[in-house]
Amino acid sequence: MGLTTHVLDTMHGCPAAGMDVALYATGDGGATLLNQFTLNADGRSAKPLFTDQDLRTGTYRLVFDVAGYFKARGVALPEPNFLNQVSLDFGVAHPNEHYHVPLLVSPWSYSTYRGS
Repeated sequence: MGLTTHVLDTMHGCPAAGMDVALYATGDGGATLLNQFTLNADGRSAKPLFTDQDLRTGTYRLVFDVAGYFKARGVALPEPNFLNQVSLDFGVAHPNEHYHVPLLVSPWSYSTYRGS
């Protein structure tokens, strides 16, 4: 399966359909944009971010546009809002395994873990 992500909107109790996400490779003090996408109706990318064959050992960053998503949903956010973009930096030590990076998010909090 490679690398996948899934976002759940804990404020509304639903998938975060329409949230914009960017994937970067990180290292040596910099970040290289690999992919940008919008989450589908199930709060997932339309296809795996990396397949088993493409995923490599290294460090990566997923950036989720939390403020943009909640503003688009009509949530009145203060300026500046508490969460703008959520960046998750993670490492892939075993590229032959599936790495799933879920995000549970509201305008005021988030949680993540390595899923299955």
